[in-house]
Amino acid sequence: MQVVLVVDDDPGLSALLAEYLGGRGFEVEVAGDGPSALARVGRGGVDLVVLDVMMPGMDGLEVLRTLRRSPASERLPVVMLTARGEDTDRIVGLELGADDYLPKPFNPRELLARITSVLRRAAAPVPSDSALHAAGVRVDPARRAVAVDGEPVDLTTTEFDILRVLVAAAGRVVPRDRLMELARGEEWASFERSVDVHISHLRRKLGDDPRRPRRIKTVRGIGYMVPAGALAPAPASEVCDDPDGDP
Repeated sequence: MQVVLVVDDDPGLSALLAEYLGGRGFEVEVAGDGPSALARVGRGGVDLVVLDVMMPGMDGLEVLRTLRRSPASERLPVVMLTARGEDTDRIVGLELGADDYLPKPFNPRELLARITSVLRRAAAPVPSDSALHAAGVRVDPARRAVAVDGEPVDLTTTEFDILRVLVAAAGRVVPRDRLMELARGEEWASFERSVDVHISHLRRKLGDDPRRPRRIKTVRGIGYMVPAGALAPAPASEVCDDPDGDP
C-alpha cells in the first residue's frame, strides 16, 4: 500500500482527503504544518506528498524547497495545492520541482487522478536500451540518470522525462504542444506556461546560458530541440533569447 502524506493546515480538508484516498487503496497520513511534514518525510516510507502552498509559518513552497535540497527527498513526488488564480505560486512550485499542481477548490477525483498519474510515472518500468547522447548531455533511461559533460545532474521526474524526449529526438524539433504529452504518455492539461517553466528550469540545471541557450533551443513558433552531434553556438535567428517566452 502506497503512503500519501497530506500536508495542509485545514483539518477538515485533510480529514476529507484521508477518507477519500484511504478508501481507494492508499495509506494516508496527515501533517498540519511544514516542520511536521519534513519530520515525517525524514523518517522515510512516504511515496507521495500532497502539499498546500498557503500555510502559516513555513509555507508549502519553503517545504518543497527544503525537500528538494535533501538527497533523500529530492525526487519524492509532490503534488501542490494552490489558490485558484495564483499563477505565481504554480510557476514557483514548478521551478522548485513540483511534479504537478491542482488549484483549490478541487474535485477529489481529479486529485486522485493526478496522484495516480504522478506515481505511475515515478514507478514506470524504463527501457533497457543504451544511454542517449546529444549536445554534451547523457541520459540513461534504465538508471534515470543524467550527466552533462560527465558531471551528474539531479532532475525531478518531470524534468527527466522532458529531457529524455528531447535528447531521443536530437536534431529534430519536438512541438511545444506535444512535449508534455510525449514525456508523460498522456494529455497534459496544465496551464499554458508550464512547459516553458520546466524548460527554463532544465536549462539552468544543464548550465545553459538563458540568453543564448545551446543545449535546448527554442525554435520560434514550433517547439524545442536538442542539437544532435557536437555542441555548437545557437544562431540568434533560430533561438528565442527569452527562455520563458513563447517559441
